[in-house]
Amino acid sequence: MTPVLETRSATVVRGGDRILDAVSMAVEPGEWLGVIGPNGSGKTSLVRVLSGTWTPDAGSVWLHGEALSSYAHRERARQIAVVKQAPHVAFDLTVRELVMLGRAPYRGWMQSFTGGDQDRVVAALKAMNIAHLADRAVPSLSGGERQRAFLAQALVQEPTAWLLDEPTAHLDIQYCFSFFQHLKQRQSPNEAVIAVVHDLEQAARFADRLLLLDHGSVVTSGLPREVLTTEHLAHVFGVDATPESTPHGLRLQVHGPFVSS
Repeated sequence: MTPVLETRSATVVRGGDRILDAVSMAVEPGEWLGVIGPNGSGKTSLVRVLSGTWTPDAGSVWLHGEALSSYAHRERARQIAVVKQAPHVAFDLTVRELVMLGRAPYRGWMQSFTGGDQDRVVAALKAMNIAHLADRAVPSLSGGERQRAFLAQALVQEPTAWLLDEPTAHLDIQYCFSFFQHLKQRQSPNEAVIAVVHDLEQAARFADRLLLLDHGSVVTSGLPREVLTTEHLAHVFGVDATPESTPHGLRLQVHGPFVSS
C-alpha cells in the first residue's frame, strides 16, 4: 500500500542546529498517526516539512507516492489540510467566509462557489457547533470559537491528508473530544491523519500508531502501548509513570516527581 504522506531521512537545519535529524516516517490510508514528544522535539517542524512549508535540507517528502515538490500549489492544497494551534486571521472575515475559503482549491480564478460548496460549509458549521456564529466576524470570536471555525474550514477542504498541530489546544475538553470523534468517524479509507497532540492520553485514545520524537530524532513508533512505556516516559518526558489499559485507551498513573532523563 502506498503511504499517503512519507518522509525519507528528512533533515532540517536552522541556525546551525539540526531540528529534524534524518526523520523517516509514513502514514497509510485510513490511518491516524499521533506525533508526540516534549517541547522542542521537532513536532511542529515535522508538520511544516510534511505540508511543504519547509523544504528539508536533506531527505525528501512524498505524497501518494510522488515527490511533494512535484505537486502544483493548488493540487497540494486539495490534498493536504493544515490546522495550527492558533491561526491568524489577516482580514475581517465572517465565520462563513472563512470556512468557505476551504473550498478555494477547487475553484478557478474568479470562479464562483457552487451550491455544493455552500452545503459543505453548512454541514461543517453544524459539525463544529458554530452554525449560530456564521455571520460573526472572526476577530470577535473567543479563542475556542475561532479554532472551531478553522477546523470547519479544514472539513470542507476534504483533504486526503490532515496535518493537525495541536489543533485543540484552545478548546474546552468537550470540543476536543467532539472534534476528534467527528474526524475519526468521518475519516474515509483514503484519508490519513497526522496529529501533534500534547495530551498523551488523548493521543493514545485516538491514534492507531504513535511517533515519538526527541531532539529532532525518532525515538520509536508503534502502537500506543508500545510507545508509551514506563521507560520512554522516564527517558523522554522525565516523568515516573505507569501506563494502564482502559476500555478507552491508556491512562498514565503518575507515581511521583519528575525524574532525570
